[in-house]
Amino acid sequence: MAEIKIAGITRASAYSPNHIGNDAAIFNIVADQLRKRGCEVTLYTEEQLAAGEIHEDIIVNMCREARSIALLQKLEDEGRLVINSGYGIDNCTRERMTRILIGCNIPYPPSLMVNTDERVRDELVRRGFRRCWIKRGDGHAIHREDVSFARHPEEAQEILQEYFMRGIHRAVINLHLEGDLVKFYGIRGSNYFSWFYPFETRQSKFGNEAVNGELENIPFDKERLHKICDEAADVLDVVVYGGDCIISPEGDIQIIDFNDWPSFAPCRNEAGPQIARRIMAMIKERAKK
Repeated sequence: MAEIKIAGITRASAYSPNHIGNDAAIFNIVADQLRKRGCEVTLYTEEQLAAGEIHEDIIVNMCREARSIALLQKLEDEGRLVINSGYGIDNCTRERMTRILIGCNIPYPPSLMVNTDERVRDELVRRGFRRCWIKRGDGHAIHREDVSFARHPEEAQEILQEYFMRGIHRAVINLHLEGDLVKFYGIRGSNYFSWFYPFETRQSKFGNEAVNGELENIPFDKERLHKICDEAADVLDVVVYGGDCIISPEGDIQIIDFNDWPSFAPCRNEAGPQIARRIMAMIKERAKK
């Protein structure tokens, strides 16, 4: 019998918009890699977590439901090893992420955090937010409309009103940044890091990448990108991460989105073994304490 027993909790399909297969693929690769390293890995759903069916001391998960996040935090507080941490997953919800990244001086767009029933048009004009992104602030994106591009302040106000009518009470408004869009994937505490231009890999959840227009191949510092992303992962408290950034015409880097455990779709065959290796290292580190 394997000495190390691991609960692997898959992501609820509602939180894998247009990526159900990709999310399952990376998680299955990691589970198989852990089994090859002598672990006993049992896969569970978020519903089984809520039902109290998980008893393993080590939990590897892709959870996103608010109920699941709260349960993971409770299990972590009780002493279980949880990867990614429930606290880290919670930190990646839009408003918390925005406050943490800005507060820790991680390069991030100028932003407003507002109630969806607020009048924001005049403030957007005052701040020069001619084009901007409206993003639900209270959780992870589920629908295409949870991340919306506004071409002018009047449209931003209309989108915010639609959010309110959908029952979304908080939103983050990011200034639209001009430049090349880059997707990144990393594992904090390891040397693994990959980046891609989404147009080249055709990896997209909602197709919003088209807003940035044609790729300019702007030169930028790849080592700095890795450093910024690892710093963001550190302050957000996530190990397995990914996201998006904009490279400005001057080569400056700003993160515009940061996710706990993305699909790694363009690089999952390379990333899967590296994620498993990092998990094993964390298990060994914990055993020494």
